[in-house]
Amino acid sequence: MVLKVKPANTNHVFRALADPTRRAIFEELTRQGEQTVHALTHYAGISQPAVSKHLTVLKRAKLVRHRREGRETHYCAQLNALAPMVDWLNLYGAFWRDRFDRLEALLERMDP
Repeated sequence: MVLKVKPANTNHVFRALADPTRRAIFEELTRQGEQTVHALTHYAGISQPAVSKHLTVLKRAKLVRHRREGRETHYCAQLNALAPMVDWLNLYGAFWRDRFDRLEALLERMDP
């Protein structure tokens, strides 16, 4: 089995979700739907500038999108942006299934 190099957008998704606060914000958006920055700040329990920085990283990874409504900015999760991560995990799942199948076959041949 040949493993392909993961595309750059996969790296962005993994980096964005590696931070527990960003992951929690993303999970909140997936569970609760669209949220304002104010609501996300209250949920995260950190300053509004810190939440905004986390949201910027999530936007760069295309994990969230935003829209302005008056003075408020609303964010929503973009679940389709997880596709590169899902593809990467499926690739390695197939890789390890193949390896375990080979190990099982070897152990069966070794069993007297």
